[in-house]
Amino acid sequence: MEERQVPDPRFESVLTSIRGEVNRQQFETWFRELYPVSFHTDLVRLAVPSVFLKDWLQNYYEDILVNAIRQAVGGEPELDIVVDESLATSAPAKTPEPVEEPQKPEPTTWTAMPGDPDEAGLRRNARYPQFLSDVLLNDRYTFDHFVDGPSNKLPHAAAVAVSDQPARAYNPLFLHGSVGLGKTHLLQAICHSILVRRKDLKILYLSCETFTNQFIAAVKSGNLRNFRYRYRHVDVLLIDDINFLAKKEQTQEEFFHTFNALYNSGSQIVLSSDSSPKDIPTLEERLVSRFKWGLVAEIEPPCYETRMLIVKHKARVRNRPFPDDVCEWVAERFSGNIRELEGAILKVISVADLQERPVDLEIARNALRNLITPNKKKVTVDRIIDVVTRYYDVKQTDLQSRKRSKSIAFPRQICMFLARRLTNHSLEEIGGYFGGRDHTTVIYATEKIKKLYGGERKFKEEVETLVQDIQG
Repeated sequence: MEERQVPDPRFESVLTSIRGEVNRQQFETWFRELYPVSFHTDLVRLAVPSVFLKDWLQNYYEDILVNAIRQAVGGEPELDIVVDESLATSAPAKTPEPVEEPQKPEPTTWTAMPGDPDEAGLRRNARYPQFLSDVLLNDRYTFDHFVDGPSNKLPHAAAVAVSDQPARAYNPLFLHGSVGLGKTHLLQAICHSILVRRKDLKILYLSCETFTNQFIAAVKSGNLRNFRYRYRHVDVLLIDDINFLAKKEQTQEEFFHTFNALYNSGSQIVLSSDSSPKDIPTLEERLVSRFKWGLVAEIEPPCYETRMLIVKHKARVRNRPFPDDVCEWVAERFSGNIRELEGAILKVISVADLQERPVDLEIARNALRNLITPNKKKVTVDRIIDVVTRYYDVKQTDLQSRKRSKSIAFPRQICMFLARRLTNHSLEEIGGYFGGRDHTTVIYATEKIKKLYGGERKFKEEVETLVQDIQG
C-alpha cells in the first residue's frame, strides 16, 4: 500500500458529486470510507477497508464513481480500487454473531430508535402511523384499479385473500412476473386494504435493496439489535424485488432468520420477484423451500381482451373515455406490459388535449406512430404451429392429438415454448391449441425446452432460426 498523503482537494469534489447521485444512507454505507491513495489524470487509486466493500462498489456503483472522478479530474483516468484493512475502524466478522432477541412489547407504533426512521431510509405514513415504508403509496394502486383477467386472476385473488385474512389465507404469498405486469400494484393494494380494515396491524413495506442496505449499515455500526427489532416485530412484511437477494450470502442468512421469526409469530409475509424462487440465482435452497410454503403465483402478460379492459379502465379514470375502435387499436399494438399501455394512453390524451380535439382513431395513430415498430408481424399460435410443423415435417393434427411419440411430442413442446415466449396467451389458452392440454403440461414443456435452449448451442441456434421465420 502506498504511503498516505493529504487527500487531494479534488477528492472532495468527487464526494460532493456522489452525494448528488445517491441518498444519504447509501453514501454513508458505501462511500464514507473511501480514501484517495493517488489522484492523477491517467490513474485514480482509491482504498477501502474490505474486499466486500471493494466488490460492492465495483459491481453496483462503479459508473457513479467513474463519472464523478472524470468531472473532477477533467480527463478519463483509469480507476483502481485497492484494499487497505488499516482503514477499518472496527471490521465486522464475516457472519454476524446472533444477538439475543428482546422481549416483544406491545406498543401502538414502533419504538423510536437511533437512526429510525429517517436515517434508515424509511418514512412513517402521516395518515396511518402503523405503516412504515421507503416509498409513498400510490393512490391508484388499489384493488379497485386493478384489472384482472386470465393472466393475473390467481395472483389477484390471492392478494385479495391475504388482505382479508392476513397470515391465514396464503403465507407467504410470493408473486412473480416480468417488469410492468402489476406486482407492485398488488403489493400496494394489499397495504391500502389492510390499512383501511385493520388499523391495529403494523405494516412494513419496502424494497429488498433497502433491506440489504439497512442490514449492512447495521452490521457496520454494531446496531443489529435495533435492525432485527424493526423487521421482526411487525404484523405484515411486504418486500418488493426479493430477487435482489441473489449472490448476497450474508443478507440471505439474515433474511432467513427474519422470515422464520415472522412466520412463527403468525405475521403475514408478501414477496415479489422478477422470477420464481427456484430461478433466483444462488438463492439458498432453504429460502427457496420457505418461499414455497404458501402460494407462488405468476403474473403473466395480459391477453388481448384484458388489454382492452385495461385501456378502457385507465382512460376512464382519467375522465377521457376512449371509443371502442381506439381501445382495440391500442390493445392490439401494445402487448409488452401494462406500463407500455399506460404510457400509450397518456400520450394519446396529451395529443388530444394539445389539439383540443376528442380522442379518435386518427389522434391515436398520430400520437403513437413513433412508438410502434413498423412491419412487425403479429405472432399467433397458428403461425408458430405452421412454422414448426414445416420445419420438423409433422402434421398439425398430430400436434393437436393425444399422440406421445418423441417425433410428435418434441415439436409440440417447442410450439408451447415459443407460444409462451412470443405471444401473450395464458397457459390455459396455449394448452387449448394442443388438444385441450392443461396448464401443467404447458409448464413442463416450457421448462424442458428452456433447459435445452440454455445448455445446447446448436439447439439454441435452431430455435432462433424458428423465431426469425415466425416473426417474418
